[in-house]
Amino acid sequence: MTRVGWGRFALVGFLWGTPYLFIKVAVEEISPSTIIFFRVLIGTLVLLPLALSQKKMSIPRKYWHIVLIYTVAELIGPWYLITNAEQKLSSGLTGLLVATVPIWAAIFASLNGDHTVWHKSRLFGLGIGFIGVVAVVGIESISGRQDIKSIGMVILAAIGYAYAVNMINRKIPNVPGIALNAWAMIITTIFYFPFAIAHWPTQTPSVEAIASVAALGVFCTAIAFILFFKLLAEVGPPRASLITYLNTAVAVLLGVILLGEPLTLGIMLGLPLVLIGSYFASRKVRL
Repeated sequence: MTRVGWGRFALVGFLWGTPYLFIKVAVEEISPSTIIFFRVLIGTLVLLPLALSQKKMSIPRKYWHIVLIYTVAELIGPWYLITNAEQKLSSGLTGLLVATVPIWAAIFASLNGDHTVWHKSRLFGLGIGFIGVVAVVGIESISGRQDIKSIGMVILAAIGYAYAVNMINRKIPNVPGIALNAWAMIITTIFYFPFAIAHWPTQTPSVEAIASVAALGVFCTAIAFILFFKLLAEVGPPRASLITYLNTAVAVLLGVILLGEPLTLGIMLGLPLVLIGSYFASRKVRL
């Protein structure tokens, strides 16, 4: 990886570790559907001109059902689940649970014929990762600090992320990422528009809440996606997926430092187990 590549890796890792902080601030005053609407609207306004200028908006008609499924599994579903869950969960715990994506991705890969998942090192990763998830869910729910239903919503969102990426890589690997995500954001914006209007804030949100939504759209969505596409082109999906581990550390640290969230026993035990498990579960091996 070049020096520029390392810089992109670090920046995307930081940017994708901050959404949980911004969501936590914004959701105190703005409805989840309104947050998501403006997030994807801003992302669309930045990505669409770029995709058009590169002439990369065209997707063959035969792939459109895949694009719709991807949109639901990658944006519409997970962003609703995560944003709603953060009404009751800490931002750090949310980021930790999303870090299970590589574990679920390995499971989906095995279901689709990738037998390398059954290699001993990847099985070790799956086992350690699940122990970490069980530790987090068990300790946090028993302690009463976190809502078990909201924890389940974030895990379901992580499963959706894993399924979406696995499906795209198998069924339409040659469609440009910028075209796929630009169309997905357009569809998501249209989908959430009526819900955003229906749940419009009755009082003007604070500057902090508005700035958080703007940051979600500009930095965590538009700019992060643009940088990630460039990173993918340089290092490929396997190395780029390692950003997950940096994201999680950023999310936990920001929650503790800026929001004063507790560094709970569940997070301290679960974080290293989930990250180690995700690393080994997502490794490429030869049988």
